[in-house]
Amino acid sequence: MTLVEIAGSGLAELTCARLLADRGHRVRLAPPRPPAGAAGAAGAGPRPLLLTGPTLELVGSLWGTGLLEGGWPLTHRHARWGAGPPPARFPQPGRAVDGAVLAARMRERLGCGDLSGQPARWTVTAAPGGREAHEQAGRRRLLTGTARVREPHDQDTARLDCTGLGWLHLTPLGRGDCLVQAMVPGPAEDPAGLLARLLAESALAARLRGAPRTAVALDAAPRVRLAPAVPPAAGRAGVLVVGAGALRQDPLSGTGTAQALRTAILAAAVIDAAAAGTSASALCAHYTHRLRAAYLDHLATCLSLYGAAFDSGAWRDEIDAMRGALRGGTRSASDRTGCSPAQRVTRASATNSCTGTR
Repeated sequence: MTLVEIAGSGLAELTCARLLADRGHRVRLAPPRPPAGAAGAAGAGPRPLLLTGPTLELVGSLWGTGLLEGGWPLTHRHARWGAGPPPARFPQPGRAVDGAVLAARMRERLGCGDLSGQPARWTVTAAPGGREAHEQAGRRRLLTGTARVREPHDQDTARLDCTGLGWLHLTPLGRGDCLVQAMVPGPAEDPAGLLARLLAESALAARLRGAPRTAVALDAAPRVRLAPAVPPAAGRAGVLVVGAGALRQDPLSGTGTAQALRTAILAAAVIDAAAAGTSASALCAHYTHRLRAAYLDHLATCLSLYGAAFDSGAWRDEIDAMRGALRGGTRSASDRTGCSPAQRVTRASATNSCTGTR
């Protein structure tokens, strides 16, 4: 069967490896990342993720039981969006997990992989080299840090709030810790200071002992890779880009991790179908089309939500960027639901794909 190079250790890459191995293909795994604190371990360390219902079901269907053991269980979400209806608390089971631990467990289940020196037919990666073209809608940043909660017993509810500058989200991590995240409409030179400013404008500040002492600002505008799939050619392996390297979603959607896993499912299907004789070029074109359709659908949802909550000049620039990307396209199904913005945001599982080190 086909030999596939798995060029990273992200959730999407490892899930693609799992699916390919289950179908009889050979997979060669990239060396594992150094442990947190080791020399050269830039970016290593805990990566908090909030996984809610559909994503939990998807992880379970792909990997079976036991993968999420040790995560912190959540039962509800409390959300206030824009200046509309008062805050609402509603049931939403979820689990806060460490993405680095999750990836390590996935890799352990895969074993050592193919150790031969044979050339691979395909490479699957979430972080391809070079500066390949992307289409991006906006410049917004996600500010993220951790803080101690004021009441350690009140850690079963994730909380979303809005200020004039952006939205805030608190994700309990257990043991009195909380992931604090905020979305702002552009670059942030002082992430910790700006995060403290947003907290000062929100009732969520009362739930913390203080603002995070340190924070980072992550690019968070939706983005799609223009050429995420390249078929094999003479002397050259085909390339399939998966995960956030192929399609990055706004964390507000709550579907980032699930979408990353779906790119893995689709990439595995491309390789499997190509091995069975279907045109690799046609399959790569289909993969590219599917990612772009998901990107436009996601933008339509983000546009309706942000347009209902923010009216500052900086946010209007973000809204115009999304509108421009959608101009000339077809309205997506998510934009035809007939739900109010408040109803749509309560359906979204905010910060599903957010991490402080992504």
